[in-house]
Amino acid sequence: MSHDDDDYPDPSPEELGIGALFEEAPEPFHDLVAPPPDAMDELLPLIPQRTAAPQTWVVTVADAKYHWYDLIAGFPAVPDIRDPIGRHLRRMQFDLEATSEKRLLYFAVNRPRVRFDTSRSTSWGFFSLKLTVPLLVGPEEKKDSLTIELTVPFAATLKKPSVAMTDSFLTLNWGGLVEALSIHDLLQQYENHLTDKSEVQYVGQTKDPLGRLARARLVPVQRVHQKFSEDNDMLLLIQRFNVEVLSEDGDPAELEVNQNPVAADILLKDRIDVIECALIRYFEGPEMHGRSDKEADVRRQRLREVQASNNLESFRIDLRLEDAGKYHDLTSRHVPVSRSHIIDCEIVDGNVIVTRVPDKPAKPAKA
Repeated sequence: MSHDDDDYPDPSPEELGIGALFEEAPEPFHDLVAPPPDAMDELLPLIPQRTAAPQTWVVTVADAKYHWYDLIAGFPAVPDIRDPIGRHLRRMQFDLEATSEKRLLYFAVNRPRVRFDTSRSTSWGFFSLKLTVPLLVGPEEKKDSLTIELTVPFAATLKKPSVAMTDSFLTLNWGGLVEALSIHDLLQQYENHLTDKSEVQYVGQTKDPLGRLARARLVPVQRVHQKFSEDNDMLLLIQRFNVEVLSEDGDPAELEVNQNPVAADILLKDRIDVIECALIRYFEGPEMHGRSDKEADVRRQRLREVQASNNLESFRIDLRLEDAGKYHDLTSRHVPVSRSHIIDCEIVDGNVIVTRVPDKPAKPAKA
């Protein structure tokens, strides 16, 4: 359900239940601002040695994983790790908490709401492990179903599991092992007929000493969640990138003098900051979803710094993944849906100019 922004203004931090945190916390782009000079004095012997030759970068996705944000939003109860679903939730929290120490990027992604239908029963196929699961699809809760073929896990002591459902989780008890799968785990892991798209609403960087993303305390992400949560589920797609540096002088990150942790992190930060700015511009468009003028100015200055210090001429971001499924059919209000987003980028006066590389047409089927 969409509304005019004027009729439904963004909720305040107090309405989101994070007013006190917001007062104390730095802006989400705090890490882009250069540290004070006195802090740099101690690090001077460790800062990276730069090279002079022009660089171009080729950026690819090393790995990507979805986490269901709705399960951590809204001050949920502490998971009970004696329960399979509780263990699933705690593992997800651990995964997200770990990202705050790393320079990864995340997309806040909406997909139409989907749930298990607990008013109906699951059913088994004859002489097989084909399990049919009832679903409620979309905000109108249209009745549907999905048939999956299970594989007996190594630790199982039963040939066929007992099945339990909540609206969000399917639990399979194999005797020696209990599996808990959220509805979004199930739809990613098994072939299905649902053709919903993943719409990118916000792009950010996970590195944050306060670890606010994992606790659903990051104000801009909470605003996106609040705005779209009535009809949509929200997931975080967290991605780790590889950056290949093409230059006559080679990659400065491979120089022996730059192998200390400070130099390595400064060079990595340059790269991830630039990739983040480019993907914000690509998916969020020029208005950047109402990000402040201050943030836009800080990002432009940061891009100028990285371009100058790396002699960066251009870069290409390739978001394709091997064996990607339907959840990687990414779109946004500014970008058509595709599983093959390839973007050529250059920095002009602190702005990223992005050019989409068109998808290759599908080869015609042989007669």
